[in-house]
Amino acid sequence: MVCLSGGVDSCVTASIAAQTNEVALLHVNYGQRTEARELISFGEIADFFKAEKRLVLNLNFLGIIGGSSLTDESRALPEGDLARRDIPSTYVPFRNANILAAAVSWAEVIGADSVYMGAVEEDSSGYPDCRADFFEAFQQAVALGTHPESKITVVTPVIDMSKSEIVRQGARLGTPFDLTWSCYRDEQIACGECDSCLLRLKAFDEAGIPDPIPYW
Repeated sequence: MVCLSGGVDSCVTASIAAQTNEVALLHVNYGQRTEARELISFGEIADFFKAEKRLVLNLNFLGIIGGSSLTDESRALPEGDLARRDIPSTYVPFRNANILAAAVSWAEVIGADSVYMGAVEEDSSGYPDCRADFFEAFQQAVALGTHPESKITVVTPVIDMSKSEIVRQGARLGTPFDLTWSCYRDEQIACGECDSCLLRLKAFDEAGIPDPIPYW
């Protein structure tokens, strides 16, 4: 099963998983600003992959807990800055752990042997729960906390890639980039200015592949 946000990294991850597996797709609403637009992308991408098993979960407690400008509209989104080295305010505290916990629960129920997540360490926004050692530690928790016969593996196939490498890999696999959405701020036309948009635009430019979504 694949954790599918609707963005480039998770969509390419779904493309990779679909090469050798029947994919089940999980999407999480957690109070993010572009929740409605991401849900549209999830549905369209799930249709593209003809996923018979698909699940949308509401982890809205992450928004209630707060601590992130991605879920708290009273906090301004930071200006896009690809040179930033500190953890940005868009980090949602321990979000990936919560998503993975839900994903592993569903994987046990449906008999999936792998949980894929499109986390990226090298060229990400500096989120601590996108690091390889975080996923290695979480794998140990999965092994200890599930049925022994489940043998669920957490798979992060793009974690060591740059964003441009992910775009190139996705293009080779026929990933439907036109169905994806990355913008943190807007839901109709991407702002082109937030960290996520800047990373995406840079990746497509370096890959030499046109980005098919509209920008202001």
